[in-house]
Amino acid sequence: MNINVQMNPGFKEVDQSHKRYIVMKGSAGSGKSVDTAQNYILRLMKDKGRNLVCIRKSDITNRDSTFAELTGAVYRMFGDKVDRYWQINMSPLKLTCRANGNQIIFRGMNDEKQREKLKSITFQRGKLTDVWCEEATELTQADLEIIDDRLRGELPEGQFYQIRLTFNPVNKNHWIKKVFFDIPDPNVLTHHSTYLMNRFIDDAYRARMERRKIVDPEGYQIYGLGDWGEIGGLILHNWEVRECSQNISDYDDFAIGQDFGFNHANAILPLGWKDGNIYILRELYGFEKDTAEWIAEANAAGIPKKRQMWCDSAEPDRIKMWKDAGFRAKGVDKGGSAGSVKAQIEWLKGSPDPKDKSKVIARKIFVDPSCTNTIKELQQWKWKKDEKTGEHLDEPVPVMDDAMAALRYGVEGWRKAKRWLV
Repeated sequence: MNINVQMNPGFKEVDQSHKRYIVMKGSAGSGKSVDTAQNYILRLMKDKGRNLVCIRKSDITNRDSTFAELTGAVYRMFGDKVDRYWQINMSPLKLTCRANGNQIIFRGMNDEKQREKLKSITFQRGKLTDVWCEEATELTQADLEIIDDRLRGELPEGQFYQIRLTFNPVNKNHWIKKVFFDIPDPNVLTHHSTYLMNRFIDDAYRARMERRKIVDPEGYQIYGLGDWGEIGGLILHNWEVRECSQNISDYDDFAIGQDFGFNHANAILPLGWKDGNIYILRELYGFEKDTAEWIAEANAAGIPKKRQMWCDSAEPDRIKMWKDAGFRAKGVDKGGSAGSVKAQIEWLKGSPDPKDKSKVIARKIFVDPSCTNTIKELQQWKWKKDEKTGEHLDEPVPVMDDAMAALRYGVEGWRKAKRWLV
């Protein structure tokens, strides 16, 4: 069997450990999720009777994270011979090793019904031996205890139970730090990694991180160096993750926002409007693709051509290409204070009460769980800080804000139309 394995030496200790808890904090791009996926594929092929469950707070987010990482790993490792070794199911999400019957399944912890499903997991062959908690900071300590309770009973000689947690250490007050890092435990292996240790990182990503070091030193400590921190001065607090209907007719109106990019992300967000609230239905988000490629992506994703698409007005040539492709693309007017970023942000937070202009009607922004990049941006989109006074300024940090720009552009029609305020 020829297997293409890409190893980062920094993960050798965690991949060989049999400790019950492997707790991996690290920067974005450190390779911890890629290594974890590859390690599980090798482990489940090698040892009979092992089965893995991948946990995210919201079940649906597994599709674009853990499932994508694991399927990506098998395709890298086996190429066009994947079907000889692994059976991949899309509904429900599942991977099965053809040689020994070991399985990988996916679960969420978002409500009591999902937690009960986890308690009743059984496998045709072997037991639940491994758990991968991706974006583990989404979970509560009670969630982990439910997971931990599932790993029990005698195992064959040489076998072991293990939970692996992978995450960016956003909040220094998080329970994970207190439980696993602050209290020594022989059953716990903690690990720290950064993008600087990842020998497979590309030059464009390294350049983006170097830019962040300059424009957002506080964020760089967390997302660049993987250090414990706490992001202050967040811009939006009125949002939550919720499954959003993909049926356009369920909304009062519908529009699309797009921020152009190449070295930084190109972001396209289909948006619904209902009862004064905003729904982010999906995202197209990626790097190093030209306009023609993004038009093809939008066509394949079924982005409606008859609905208004609001774009960055600084890119007229790209807007013309979208128009020529049949989309209703239009640049956002950035003139005057009414078109400023601050004005757009204030509107995203709420609108003036038509009956009393001194009051603001609060607005909610609902984000579908599939929009993983948009969620990450919302979690860290913040105001700049004055280095001398320590006070936050009325200007966002210009880094990892591409989906946020698409969001600001996409609501332009509703923001400017007074009839939508009612």
